[in-house]
Amino acid sequence: MNSDVLVDAASRDDAAVYRLSADRALVATVDFFTPIVDDAWAWGAIAAANALSDVYAMGATPLFALNLVGWPRETLPWEVLGEVIRGAAETATRARCLMLGGHSVDDPEPKFGMCVIGDAHPDRLLTNSAARPGDRLVLTKPLGTGILTTAAKRDLIDAATLAPAVESMVSLNDGAMRAALASGVKAATDVTGFGLLGHLGNILSSSQVGAQLYFDSLPLLPSALDLAGRGGIPGGTERNLAAAASVVWDNTLTAAERYLMVDAQTSGGLLLAVAPARLDELLKKLKEEQTLAAAVIGSITARESGIRVGRSG
Repeated sequence: MNSDVLVDAASRDDAAVYRLSADRALVATVDFFTPIVDDAWAWGAIAAANALSDVYAMGATPLFALNLVGWPRETLPWEVLGEVIRGAAETATRARCLMLGGHSVDDPEPKFGMCVIGDAHPDRLLTNSAARPGDRLVLTKPLGTGILTTAAKRDLIDAATLAPAVESMVSLNDGAMRAALASGVKAATDVTGFGLLGHLGNILSSSQVGAQLYFDSLPLLPSALDLAGRGGIPGGTERNLAAAASVVWDNTLTAAERYLMVDAQTSGGLLLAVAPARLDELLKKLKEEQTLAAAVIGSITARESGIRVGRSG
C-alpha cells in the first residue's frame, strides 16, 4: 500500500486518510440515506451532521462538502429539495464547512447526503486501532434514534416525543472531537448504523482488545426503552442484534435493553477510549463543550474477553 495512505477500509474506520505532508493529512468520507424524518429541513440537517460526524470521529476539521442527491423529479417538488439543501447548508455553516456543489440523479426514491473532506495532523488522528486495555469508554450522545424514528414512521409517537431524537441527530460532534484531542484520546468512532456494539466491535477488532460494558450507565433518549419494549424496532437494529451473537450478556438484561445496545443510530455520538489517568480531564472538557452526554459506559479489556455486557459496574 502507498505509504501516504494512513487509513483505508481495512480497519473499518469512519473515513479514509491520506498524508499530504509531515504535518497535514486529508480525511475523506461519504454518507447518504433516504428520509429519516418527514420534515425536509430536518432531514437535510441530519444528513449533513451525519456525514460531518465521520470526519470528527477521525480527529479532523471539515474543509468542504459536496452534496449527493437522488430525487424523483416527477413526483416530489423541487421546493422540497430546496428545504433539504437549506437544512444541510445551515448545518455546514455551523461546522464552518464550505458546501461547494455536488451531483444529482433522477431516482424514484429520494436520497440525500454528502461527501466531506477534512484536514488533520497525521500524528493526532483518532482511529479504531489505538484502544488499549484499561482505557475507559465514554459516549457523547444518547442512544435510541433508530427506535424513535421508526416509531414516528409507524405513528406510534407524536412530534413532541420525536423532538429529542431530532435535536440529537442535528447536533454536531465537533465539541466531542475537540475534547477528545485535548485529553489525549487516540481511539474513537462514531455510533451510527451498526449500533453501539457494532461500532465498538470495529475498535476491538482493529485494536485486538475486548470490552466490558454496563447497560445502566448508557445515556438513552426519552421513551426509547419503552418503545423498544413495545416492538418499535428498525430492521437494521434487528440485523445488528443477530450480528452480536458472540456478545456475553448479563442474563437479567431484557430484549428491549439489548436492542438499545445495537440500535441503528443516525448521527450518533462519538465513542471514545481514554486512558484512566485522563478520564476526569475528558469528562470536564466534554461538559465545557456541552455535549449531549458524557457517559462512562465501560472499559477496554484483554482481547480474549470479547464483549461482555453487564447491568451495572
